[in-house]
Amino acid sequence: MFYHVLKYVFLGPLLRLLFRPSIEGLDHVPASGAAIIAGNHLSFSDHFLMPSILKRRITFLAKAEYFTGGGIKGRLTAAFFHSVGQIPVDRSGKEAGQAAIREGLGVLGKGELLGIYPEGTRSHDGRLYKGKVGVAAMALKARVPVVPCAMIGTFEAQPPGQVLPSLRPVKIRFGAPLDFSRFYGMEDEKTILRAVTDEIMYAILELSGQEYVDKYAAAVKAEQAAEQGEADGAERGRKFPRLPLS
Repeated sequence: MFYHVLKYVFLGPLLRLLFRPSIEGLDHVPASGAAIIAGNHLSFSDHFLMPSILKRRITFLAKAEYFTGGGIKGRLTAAFFHSVGQIPVDRSGKEAGQAAIREGLGVLGKGELLGIYPEGTRSHDGRLYKGKVGVAAMALKARVPVVPCAMIGTFEAQPPGQVLPSLRPVKIRFGAPLDFSRFYGMEDEKTILRAVTDEIMYAILELSGQEYVDKYAAAVKAEQAAEQGEADGAERGRKFPRLPLS
């Protein structure tokens, strides 16, 4: 009940007024039956914009941190995600990933739409990163189509670290559903999962026009953080050199 009130009475109209989203290919989203909507992830706003323009309810797998945040912003975010029935995902290890797949299959098993960001995290620089194979595992196990989706302009509207989005128009594109029936029964083969995931990511890339990076976003973030830490350490060493011991 709260989901529909939020979408049709409050949040949906507000978002459409602020962002003035232009939508392409909405007819590619099935009117009924289970399907996966797989999209790029550029901004925190993505969580709200895509559901606001869909004609059907969609359930997202959202990182667990959104449900446990502190402070006013954290509590409001947690309340929102709980109230609209989104599923928290622990991203701390392989077993956590299997739990997320089970949750996603539960949504698809009820004939509903499941939203997922295959990159596993928001892009920190606007580029599209390598997808994780969980989306392929769910598509093959549930035997459902995957609809690629591209958010365009949301990175510029609300880049990482910016609390309030800028008021600027964005675009949302949906591609034709991807049929992976030729791979049904092969969901335990790693090469098949990678091939299916790469096909999904290529479809998103064609819609978004982003630069592609064949690495996981989380790994690149960690590399950059380590390099920055080393640079900061070197800078401190230059400013405060160690005195020789007498």
